[in-house]
Amino acid sequence: MSHYPQPVVTTAQGAVRGLRQHNGTAAFLNIPYAAPPRAAGRFAPAQPHEPWDGVRDATVPGPTAPQSERTLGRIDMAPYFGTGWSRGEDYLTVNVWTPAAAQGGLPVMVFVHGGGFVAGSTRSALYDGSAFARDGVVLVTLNYRLGIPGFLHLPGAPANRGLLDVVAALRWVRENIAAFGGDPDNVTLFGQSAGATVVGGVLATAEAAGLLRRAIVQSGSGLGAFTTEQAARVTAAAAEALGVKPQVDAFAEIPDERLVDAASQLAGIDLRTATHHDPLLGLSPFSLVLDTQPAVSVAAGHSSGVDLLVGTNTEEGLLYLVPVDKYASSTAEDVHDTAARSHPNPARLVETYRTTRPGASYGELRSAIMGDALFGAGSRALAAAHAAHPGSATFAYEFAWRSPALDGELGATHAVELPFVFDLTHLPELLGPAALLGPDKPPADLAARLHETWIRFATTGDPGWDPYDTERRATMHIDAEWSQVDDPRSQERQVWS
Repeated sequence: MSHYPQPVVTTAQGAVRGLRQHNGTAAFLNIPYAAPPRAAGRFAPAQPHEPWDGVRDATVPGPTAPQSERTLGRIDMAPYFGTGWSRGEDYLTVNVWTPAAAQGGLPVMVFVHGGGFVAGSTRSALYDGSAFARDGVVLVTLNYRLGIPGFLHLPGAPANRGLLDVVAALRWVRENIAAFGGDPDNVTLFGQSAGATVVGGVLATAEAAGLLRRAIVQSGSGLGAFTTEQAARVTAAAAEALGVKPQVDAFAEIPDERLVDAASQLAGIDLRTATHHDPLLGLSPFSLVLDTQPAVSVAAGHSSGVDLLVGTNTEEGLLYLVPVDKYASSTAEDVHDTAARSHPNPARLVETYRTTRPGASYGELRSAIMGDALFGAGSRALAAAHAAHPGSATFAYEFAWRSPALDGELGATHAVELPFVFDLTHLPELLGPAALLGPDKPPADLAARLHETWIRFATTGDPGWDPYDTERRATMHIDAEWSQVDDPRSQERQVWS
């Protein structure tokens, strides 16, 4: 152990003692940003945490939001989903990494994890912020309510409580981050998958005004919210599974274990209505619940003062097919079914993808349609909506590096960019034939460059390529080589719009 004393920082609620790390950074783990959500409080807006006396230990990871174990077939996603449910009520917390000798005024980046709105936490190996702190950034990760407490639409309870937790964490950052060396006026909120969809929702949330300067949306969707009609179906199914009325006072009586069990029984509800498809294609029974999609709110001028970087991975859909052995076995019927779940004119959708991908297998077509239905179309809609407003910049990227995992079939799939963003491609648990990055070492300079690009955007608002506008649609194609392209996949984009 170092002979230097462990760092102590005083927050508005009390002092915390962190951990001095070998690379000249300091980590503060498990700092509460809100009171523990107990009983009926699980379905109420986050409340301020009680102050504490003395110095709170912030050297060990804390509890996580209640959740069930998540696995994904033949691929090891433990570095992504984390260790599952670590029990304890005081889980509305942040981890903070900072340069140990931070003088102040540093850019701040706040990360929102993914996990289908039902899983994930700050304990996941992928979200170690040491490299950001090493490179002069104050990095914050956060836990938020998941599943039924976080996102079930309940009469008498505020909607999107998990998103409101993120806003509460941003308020905590606003109030406290200067004590860790950060600039409260230069905060970049970034997230991946469900976390990125939450970031898009925060952009459209009036309560978040003034709390962030920039945002990065990695494989999320500006069109990923459920309507209240769709959400009501999930609520009815949850109430039936629990044997209670679909009302907040009834749910408030039920222990977390039973809520977690009930949530895992809700998969596969058909959420298609006369006017809306299921934006998550049945992969999760939870999302944001909004009658106006985030992209539409952003188009109306919400977030016009926030710079935005938005992008997806080239083969997002492979994660949902290859590890569960549904890729090579895909049929024409599977392709049509995926198209019918996601588009009002499935025949035209399939024809467009056949034209743009001559010679593609059924698995490739199914994966491509699925990836755009879940992430691509909604990310493009968010970028276009944001770019329509002066006063802030919009940038787009596509991450194309192909993981050689699962005999090379995993490819440039969902979540594969995360180890590069966090500069963690060396982690042993990410390397191997069934690990996210595959058996071979990825290109060494790709992580350094991508990580540096995210920091550059958070610091200056410019990632290093041309802004996205609704005519050129300039997009950085990121692989071992980087190249800027205008309006990639224009035919596929048009069939969704």
